Formats: sequence, structure tokens, C-alpha cells
Amino acid sequence: MKDAFGTPQTLLVLGGTSEIGLATARRLVARRARTVWLAGRPSPALDSAAAGLRGLGADVRTVPFDALDPSGHEELLGKVFAEGDVDMVLLAFGVLGDQAHDEARPLAAVRVAQTNYTGAVSSGLICAGALQAQGHGSLVVLSSVAGERARRANFIYGSSKAGLDTFAQGLGDALHGTGVHVMVVRPGSVRSRMTAGMVEAPLATTPDQVARAIEKGLRRRSETVWVPGALRVVMSALRHVPRPLFRRLPV
Repeated sequence: MKDAFGTPQTLLVLGGTSEIGLATARRLVARRARTVWLAGRPSPALDSAAAGLRGLGADVRTVPFDALDPSGHEELLGKVFAEGDVDMVLLAFGVLGDQAHDEARPLAAVRVAQTNYTGAVSSGLICAGALQAQGHGSLVVLSSVAGERARRANFIYGSSKAGLDTFAQGLGDALHGTGVHVMVVRPGSVRSRMTAGMVEAPLATTPDQVARAIEKGLRRRSETVWVPGALRVVMSALRHVPRPLFRRLPV
């Protein structure tokens, strides 16, 4: 259960090597979270992430999880919830892909869509059902401002995030009044391994800044969180720019 300050005591991170996921876990462990489940593909990186959180005093457990294998999600995630209540699930996995490469190789584009959307639908529904069964908990979904409007530069990734965002919003409405809180997080460009070597976009953020916004959103029981907050105004304006003009913008 959450403590008196509203901080989750048990956390499940789907995408156990995600930089945003780990930054959030570190922040919550520092605020009284005690048990952290890291779900991801078995790897030295996952082991290292677990060791780092154990060094902060958390009880960390790893579970094998592959977004591209939805047939195994129910059994694997069911084992986590069978160990006891989970206060918060952070859906943090995702791939950026390579737009030019993926346009020329449709199967690569499909892989981006299956990871970011199909895998999230499967695991999101399973976790939502488990949270509802226990009567409480938060499901935090990492979306992206890239899903707000299609851009020539990354419409494959952006479309997968648009689908995820819509799914999470609808799931939140479906769970309203059940005791389960769904929060959609829309970061801008995040300085991370995923964006290394790319030209930095305006209003870029960091994993730690996203983690801080997630913690604040949890306390407020927000339904949507923009990181940084100024992106809400920027995207509201860009959403209404006529397409012929939008194509000419350096975005």
C-alpha cells in the first residue's frame, strides 16, 4: 500500500533498463518505496540496474519480460502480482526506431509499432486488471509529445505513441471510480541513450526531470503530465497549424 505521504511502496517497472524508469525508481526509493520489480529482457544491463537500486536499500526483483511476446505477458505479470499488492506500474518500455531505415523496411516499422503499442496494450490491460482486482494502484504510461501530431521526421514512432496515448486515456476512463489511477506522461525529447547523437530538440528534458514530474503527478493524482510543462501550450498551438504550413516548419 502507499504510505501516508502517497508514495508507492511497491513498484513494477515494465522496461527495467529504461533510463526514465530507473530514474523514477531511484526517486521513489529515496521517498520510502521498498520493493521494486524490474521487468525486462535478461541482460547484464538489467542485472546492473537491479544492483544499483539494491545499493539504495530497495528489495529488487527481476522478471523476464519481452514486449514483443504478448502471449507470455499474462503468466509472467501474474507471478508478480501473486507475490503481493503492487502500488504502481510504470510502463516505460519503447523503441525510437530509425525513420529512414524503417520506411524502407516495413518489417522494421512493424517492430516499432508492436513494441510501443501492441506490447503496451497487452501488458497495460493485464496490469490494469490486476490493479483493479486488488482495489488500488497507479498505472503510469510513458507516452510522448511525438504522438500529438504526425511529423515527417518520425511519423512511425509518433503514430505508435499516438495509439498508446489514446489507449491509455481510454483505459483511464474505463477505470475511473475503481480505485485505480491512470496517468499519461508526455515528455518532449529526452536526453538519453535513445536520442544520443541526434540534434537536440527545443525544450529537451532529462530522465531525472521526467521522474520528478512523475512523482509530482502521483501526489496530485494527475491524469496527464507534460514534461516540461511548457510543451502543453506549444503542442496546443501546433495542433491547429494548417498542414501546408506545418510541413514547412522546422519541427
